[in-house]
Amino acid sequence: MEANSADQPSLISSTSEDNKVRHDQLEPLLGPKNPSSSSSFTPSDHDIPPIDGVRDFFREFRSESKKLWYLAGPAIFTSICRYSLGAITQVFAGHIDTLALAAVSVENSVIAGFSFGVMLGMGSALETLCGQAYGAGQIDMLGVYLQRSWVILLTTGVILSPIYIFAEPLLKLIGQTPEISEAAGTFAIWMIPQLFAYSMNFPIAKFLQAQSKIMVMAAIAAAALVLHTFFSWLLILKLGWGLVGAAVVLNASWWFIIVALLVYIFSGSCGRAWSGFSWKAFHNLWGFVKLSFASAVMLCLETWYFMALILFAGYLKNAQVSVDALSICMNILGWTIMVSFGINAAISVRVSNELGAAHPRTAKFSLVVAVITSFLIAVVLSLILIITRDEYPSLFSKDTDVKILVKQLTPVLATCIIINDVQPVLSGVAVGAGWQSFVAYVNVACYYLFGIPLGLLLGYTLDMGVKGIWYGMLSGTVLQTCVLFWMVYRTNWNREMFNNIDGIIFNGDITTKGRWQFYCNSVGFTTGGSWLSRPKTTKRTKEILLGMILQLGKCL
Repeated sequence: MEANSADQPSLISSTSEDNKVRHDQLEPLLGPKNPSSSSSFTPSDHDIPPIDGVRDFFREFRSESKKLWYLAGPAIFTSICRYSLGAITQVFAGHIDTLALAAVSVENSVIAGFSFGVMLGMGSALETLCGQAYGAGQIDMLGVYLQRSWVILLTTGVILSPIYIFAEPLLKLIGQTPEISEAAGTFAIWMIPQLFAYSMNFPIAKFLQAQSKIMVMAAIAAAALVLHTFFSWLLILKLGWGLVGAAVVLNASWWFIIVALLVYIFSGSCGRAWSGFSWKAFHNLWGFVKLSFASAVMLCLETWYFMALILFAGYLKNAQVSVDALSICMNILGWTIMVSFGINAAISVRVSNELGAAHPRTAKFSLVVAVITSFLIAVVLSLILIITRDEYPSLFSKDTDVKILVKQLTPVLATCIIINDVQPVLSGVAVGAGWQSFVAYVNVACYYLFGIPLGLLLGYTLDMGVKGIWYGMLSGTVLQTCVLFWMVYRTNWNREMFNNIDGIIFNGDITTKGRWQFYCNSVGFTTGGSWLSRPKTTKRTKEILLGMILQLGKCL
């Protein structure tokens, strides 16, 4: 293949400095001149060069860290603020009495936790599609994906409503005490508005994250947290509304966030990403549901795992103390996991954007930076907890037995923080790359076939109590993290790049002409002036050529 001259028709021509294509870039795709030589397909000049030595590693690490923290910093702050809404409600409930704390904890962990897992998982499909489409320049599709996700999640909210309405008998059915079941069941009915706030919130968050519009979410979440703290104190303690006040403030805080974000989106601040409501939102719903369902199963299996820990603690002797102490530990774990969730959100955006932009090496290195960063943060947080284990329990409860048990659980909590701050980052890679279905199988095996049985054995059979249950279930998390590490280590990132491009192109939302242009743009090429743009080049010919290129890329 010779270089194109001015009077020769080009197969793929460039119209800008950024889109220059050389023979040595196309050669790995078409085959090297020397059959004995091997090279990897590098579809874009903007992908990072191979790491060669410690100096290169630290240079690229510093560069990637800036990009990661640009997304992760505000995302961590946003995650902490949003999680703190429920956690602060539990703190104020703990100053009412132990039954109120147990009721809020069980509703938050079991009823709302169940719905949170479903909604977060269903919304993660949007994270995959929006991230990849944005990275490949298909900005117009983001608003359609957002509306499509709203349709699916609002329908899901209606389906989940009976769980809130019949929470009391459901909690009794799974073995909770009558007192806790009655109080938590009443509180759950009051929290139905939060369920539909979840339906709106998760798609909006993924939509804005894909565009790196994180600061606005952080600002709104901070305002919501300040208002939530003040009104929780006012209604729960000062005015004596108790759990009614807790429900009113928590619902209002979530809907304040939703309304503020909608105002931002509808104001035109997202440019081409939001061009108004469209009937396209109702197209290809089944394909979206399939990806959403896979995401939901993957994340629900993780969320419900910790929900099961609270449930099993309720079957122990002195259930209220066990549930309260474990709920305090779960609160702290949740706060620390928000750090990894922020990095999770950032790495999902980075991986999906870079795969969509045909930068496989950058996607892989982003993961390395994210895992190292999350691990170091987790170690620091764990050390702080161990040092302050005599003091921090008093912030959550005034009951002596609860504080003693929390202190005893601190070493387990510190270990759990380190493991669980790395694991969500790896799950974020799975979401960004679209591996949800396989990870769901991994979660079932590691959590429910290994972790829970081991926890029940240690907790009940060997009479280790809540510590035994937690140690066993933590072992399941360790196993799952090891499997995810192995998956990432074995990943062919060039192939993942082609899989993601293939998935976006053939999802039914882009026209035949647009499909070819989309692929070329995603790898840094343009088709203006080439014979592929001529009317005589049929639709079927373009489809065949595009399919051949994609299949060749997957075989690399």
